[in-house]
Amino acid sequence: MTQHAPITWLDGAPPAALSGGTTWGMPFARGTVAQASELSVMDARGRHVNAQTWPLATWPDGSLKWAGIALGATGNPASAYSVTSSGKQAHDGGPAAGVERSPEVTVTEREESVTVSTGTLEMVLPRSGASLFSTLTRGGSVVAKDGRLVSLLQNDVAEGAGSTTREGLTGEVTSLTVEQRGPVRAVVRLEGRHRADLGEREWLPFTVRFYFYAGARSIRMMHSFIWDGDAGQDFLAGLGVRFTIPLESELHDRHVRIAGADGGFLVEAVRGLTGLRRDPGEKVRQAQVAGEPTPPVNEWSPLVSERLHLIPTWNDYTLTQLSADGFELRKRTAPGHGWVGISGGTRSAGFCSLSDLRGGFGVGVRDFWQSHPGQLDIRGAATREATLTAWLYSPEAQPMDLRFYHDGLGQDTFEEQLEGLEITYEDYEPGFGNPTGIARTHELTLFAYDATPSAESLAMDARAASTPPLLQPSPEYLHSAGVFGDWAPVDRSTPARAALEDKLDFLFDFYQGQREQRRWYGFWNYADVMHTYDSDRHVWRYDVGGYAWDNSELSPDLWLWYMYLRSGRADVFRFAEAMTRHTGEVDVYHLGPWRGLGSRHNVQHWGCSAKQLRISTPAYRRFYYYLTADERTGDLLTELVDSDQNFLGLDPVRKVRPDAETYRPDRGALGVGLGTDWGSLAATWLTDWERTGNPRSRNRLLGTMADIGALKYGFLTGEALYDLDKGRFDAGREVISVSHLSAVFGLVEICSELISLVPDASFEKAWMQYCRLFLASPEEQAAEVGQPLAGIYLTQAHSRLTAYAAARLGSLDLAGLAWESFAQGGENLNHAEAFTLKKILPPYVLQPVDEAPTVSTNDTAQFGLAVIQNLALVGGALAGEEGPAS
Repeated sequence: MTQHAPITWLDGAPPAALSGGTTWGMPFARGTVAQASELSVMDARGRHVNAQTWPLATWPDGSLKWAGIALGATGNPASAYSVTSSGKQAHDGGPAAGVERSPEVTVTEREESVTVSTGTLEMVLPRSGASLFSTLTRGGSVVAKDGRLVSLLQNDVAEGAGSTTREGLTGEVTSLTVEQRGPVRAVVRLEGRHRADLGEREWLPFTVRFYFYAGARSIRMMHSFIWDGDAGQDFLAGLGVRFTIPLESELHDRHVRIAGADGGFLVEAVRGLTGLRRDPGEKVRQAQVAGEPTPPVNEWSPLVSERLHLIPTWNDYTLTQLSADGFELRKRTAPGHGWVGISGGTRSAGFCSLSDLRGGFGVGVRDFWQSHPGQLDIRGAATREATLTAWLYSPEAQPMDLRFYHDGLGQDTFEEQLEGLEITYEDYEPGFGNPTGIARTHELTLFAYDATPSAESLAMDARAASTPPLLQPSPEYLHSAGVFGDWAPVDRSTPARAALEDKLDFLFDFYQGQREQRRWYGFWNYADVMHTYDSDRHVWRYDVGGYAWDNSELSPDLWLWYMYLRSGRADVFRFAEAMTRHTGEVDVYHLGPWRGLGSRHNVQHWGCSAKQLRISTPAYRRFYYYLTADERTGDLLTELVDSDQNFLGLDPVRKVRPDAETYRPDRGALGVGLGTDWGSLAATWLTDWERTGNPRSRNRLLGTMADIGALKYGFLTGEALYDLDKGRFDAGREVISVSHLSAVFGLVEICSELISLVPDASFEKAWMQYCRLFLASPEEQAAEVGQPLAGIYLTQAHSRLTAYAAARLGSLDLAGLAWESFAQGGENLNHAEAFTLKKILPPYVLQPVDEAPTVSTNDTAQFGLAVIQNLALVGGALAGEEGPAS
């Protein structure tokens, strides 16, 4: 059976050129594709295109669920593509039948190094040592060499009088792994730690991946590091990637290009020939400005050629972007001489290059100004070996200070900490506001040039580095594949539906605008949003305990990804992508005693003492992994496979546990909640089972599902004892304990998928009971389980549970109750004023900002999810049709 799945460019029009190739992920309906090798790609004219495919996930029956697909570089990308399933193996590593042979990626492994060639460029990567790569070559010329990671460690933050010292460290590669080897895409992963240039200090474990595509003239570089310093005495004063660039041409044929704002560039030569008192000749000036070889010196005006030695050469260039609102450019002739200011602007694209007649090298840093403070340095441009450093954390910024923001305020006991929770909503505990183990990922693109590119070509490269071209299936196709549970493409077919769609768009646009107006940017902050608004001060509660950074509280990640799935909007995708990068890296611990746990909302992303699976859950990351085949996100998913072990070391409800005096967790009796805890574990096990076939994950998932079904009160039990060795619950507990938070961190979505994936009648019955009873009347609750349920809040959010029951049972009454509960339950978002903006002007705020009444990210995310799932499940009841949608 042949399928034709349409694939288009996320940002609409195709890029002018695809210098580095592209990768995306796409799903296939259960049972339709046996294996990834059956897939092939055609362009809009029906011509086969060289592609590489591999499995990302399988359905329970073993058929292909998600595949990664890669295309190589091309100077003329098609406007659209389609993916075909042939029902038999389409290729065995070479071109598919009917595909014209084109350059392939080749990987050559030697004892000491690995060489990767795209057919256009070649990189040699040592297996260990201080260099990420030893040489990068194009057309036989080495355009860059000795790529390495550098960091600066400062021992103190001087406040007033005092001195500090800075220590230089270099990344030391300890392992190299070839993860993919072509023919269209190759991936090489390097791991290591920063080591002191002088001394024995080691810190900042890192992972670097290089991505190579057939025919590419650029290489994607993904750099991730884990903070493992002591926040009290280790202050990161600089973090960057440094490259050495060989130069041979005359100084007037060496060219510096640095991106400014809005597509602009600094276009200069190391020794400038324009603007002089004497004119070398028009052809000379035009050639230099264009980056082309200047005519021989003997063809210049002698008034210039005989005085070349009197024209200054500019050896060093620096661009600093220390905030989201401004960059500065400067240059100097040599160390020991003063800097000359060039210009400044608002937001640099984070791209620069250095080249001569032999070729050159360029680097672009994605989200450069958004992740400030950043810096670009060129040093030694007038020498035979220059360096280019892309600083991910600028050495000219204040050193990174990750100390906890207050002294504890005397909260030394659980009782005092619970009192603090009552006033600032902060869950404080001594020693828990610790950043050791958090991570950060940066994406760079490296360009190998065979000559100095034109300004237009450089602008195109800068755009590609900041917004990489990406292909995606349509919302309709994604929906038809049956992935990610209960959602449907945007439908404005009735006034009621259109009104809800307008509200969804309003809320997204509002948050997108707030990120800009409130400057939610910076190295550790970019892509998160704030939790709750302070309408008295006209600011978000950035300084009030648990009301500051949201850290995935009540699932804004899920809301954004479902917004994207159903709309296909590029701006929604980019917002969700950036949030996934942030929440999966910064808000989660990747080493240490809390590895695999995330931190609850706080003034600092790592500040809260509640370290929980509900923040680190794969339910938030798997969208991005499957839609892009991103290996780094795959790492984060893999980290969590054994996350049930965390319950041995840290009890998530230790401060409020009724049996705290006697509760002593051991491997056979761990208290695990059936809401946020099990929902996160289920997402972990499901994702791992689909990705790897791991029998441990499959058995623990299916086993605990059966145990929940065997509990007398199912999900209403609230918590069960978990045997860590067996991966099973004790099904003998007969208690009812309901929390309003249980179902709002991905449990709804995961349970819906599980019921459709792996039928288990008792589990489905338990989930249906929870969905039916949560918003039922107290009398109905008591009639079924002997008592009314306590802890019933977030009515609007839970209306989607009622909608799920209505759809499964075909119940018009429950469908009506779902929409009634939705309308009554959203106190903050169910009045007209909630969807209007008010402009707040100085002097009451720092600058003009938009304000929406009573805004909370909790309300927003759960409103969005309720709308999306209710429309998919019982939209017919909203529209006045005969019955609930199925």
